[in-house]
Amino acid sequence: MSEADLLARITFSPQIFGGKPIIRGRRLAVEHILGMLAAGDTPESLLAAYPWLEPEDIRACLLYARMVVARERIEPLELVSA
Repeated sequence: MSEADLLARITFSPQIFGGKPIIRGRRLAVEHILGMLAAGDTPESLLAAYPWLEPEDIRACLLYARMVVARERIEPLELVSA
């Protein structure tokens, strides 16, 4: 599956979680999937907990997160001594 196909699984709806990115229009936010993975849940456990969820949805969340972080820029803070 191409990156474009994966990203098409990530949608936005102002009526769901205030417009945060969600998976295929469902009430499951990308941030929730990422949080559960970060907490140690496995993709298999997520697929079991959400029967409608597909492995490609999890991959789409990871790709989306990578793309958001790739655009992030951090400017060094310059401290001036008094």
